[in-house]
Amino acid sequence: LLQAIAAAEVVWADETPVRVLDVKKTRQGYLWTFLTQTPAGEWLLGYRFSLGRAGTTPKEVLGGTRGALVVDAYTGYNAVTLPEGRVRVGCWAHVRRRFFEALPGAPEAREALDFILSLYRVEAEARKAGVVRTNAHRELRQKKSAPVLAALGTWLEEQTPRHLPKGPLGQALSYARKQWDALTRFVSDERLPLDNNRSEGALRKAALGRKNFLFVGHEAAGENLAGLYALVATCEANGVNPEAYLADVLLRVQTHPNARIGELLPHEWKRLRAADAS
Repeated sequence: LLQAIAAAEVVWADETPVRVLDVKKTRQGYLWTFLTQTPAGEWLLGYRFSLGRAGTTPKEVLGGTRGALVVDAYTGYNAVTLPEGRVRVGCWAHVRRRFFEALPGAPEAREALDFILSLYRVEAEARKAGVVRTNAHRELRQKKSAPVLAALGTWLEEQTPRHLPKGPLGQALSYARKQWDALTRFVSDERLPLDNNRSEGALRKAALGRKNFLFVGHEAAGENLAGLYALVATCEANGVNPEAYLADVLLRVQTHPNARIGELLPHEWKRLRAADAS
């Protein structure tokens, strides 16, 4: 599943902490998610567990691949982005969150929120018109989103000298300016989203898990957890009953040719079942 995701042109990624049981205490581990959407519209969600947050995990999954990587500003993804790897695409949801948090002490942050709202309204217009990820979508962005970005860029430059760098608004301004190239790439490529909310949503299962089971028992347990999360999440994303899928695949996998193991991934399994039914 991770190999299929790594072969895609556009990949979303994110990570979240998970506690791992150690001798008489717990230590910090991380659950990473990597996901993509196929040309047929199917969502593939992969997970990887690690004991550290360094760029080793992104490099193991996406190293040597080309395309776009939609992430936040975390430097751990630098190992697989420019100049030798994927093109980094920024997240406007993260930018908006910082300006929203600065709003109580800096009312002028509302202007940034209004600019960002305008960007999302263009995307809503594209969805309503049914032109998402088409040439018409790119043209709409260049016509309506590009002027918004130009105005926002000017506003960022004007506001930066007026605020303390360590203040909430100063930090929000700095974050947006440092990420500007990555944040504006979506205008020229209709395949790119405005944010990586998809990957954040894919990690909500881990957040629920932290409340239910508190920690994983050891590294191998974390790896098993990541594998089960990946299969179940990909089932849910493609309208496949996880129980029916696992009940069938756990039997088939014992005799299925390893060279064709991809046929047992949830989205492929759904296609085969539909073909058999017809």
